[in-house]
Amino acid sequence: MSDINKIKQSVVDSISALESLKASAGVIAAAGDGLVEALKAGNKVLTAGNGGSAAEAMHMAEELIGRFEANRVSLPGLALCADATALTCIGNDYGFDAVFSRQVEGLGKPGDILVLFSTSGNSPNIILALEAARKIGMKTLCLLGRSGGKLAGQGTWEILVPAPATARIQEAHQVVVHILLEIVEKAFVRPS
Repeated sequence: MSDINKIKQSVVDSISALESLKASAGVIAAAGDGLVEALKAGNKVLTAGNGGSAAEAMHMAEELIGRFEANRVSLPGLALCADATALTCIGNDYGFDAVFSRQVEGLGKPGDILVLFSTSGNSPNIILALEAARKIGMKTLCLLGRSGGKLAGQGTWEILVPAPATARIQEAHQVVVHILLEIVEKAFVRPS
C-alpha cells in the first residue's frame, strides 16, 4: 500500500523547491537574456549533465532545435550527453571525466553558451567542461542543487535550488529550463 503521507510530503517538498526559484528570478532573467543575445549573434548553446540531469540537458537542446510552444526558426542547441559514440570513444580513450570537456574543446567557440546541470555541483566531468568552456571564451550557465558543490560561484550565471533531494532539484531545474525557453522563444517568434 502506498504511503499517502509520503506522497503529500513529496508534493510539499517539490513546491518548496519551486518557491526557492523566486530568489533567482533576476539571474534567470539575465541568463535568458544572455541566451537570446548569443543566439541572435549566431552562436550556439551546448548542454551537459549526468543521469537525470542528462535528460534535462537533452530536453533543453531539443526544444531549441525544434520548438517549445511556438513556430519559429530552429536554434542551435546541442546536448553533449546525447551522442553515444562520442561518449564511449572519449570515455574509452580519455576517461569518463573528459566526456564533456573534450566535446566542448571540439565544438565550442567564443560567444557560445554551455549550460551545465548538476544536482551536486561536484561531478568531475561537469567541472572539467566548465573549465574547458572558460578557456575558449564561452559563457556558462550552471543549474545546481544543494549548496552548489565545487561549481558554486564558477559560472557566468548560477541558479541554485537548495533542496536536499535530487528529484526535487531536478523538478525545479525543469521549470527553469521551461522559463528560459519561454524567454528565448519570445525573442524569436515573429508576430503574425
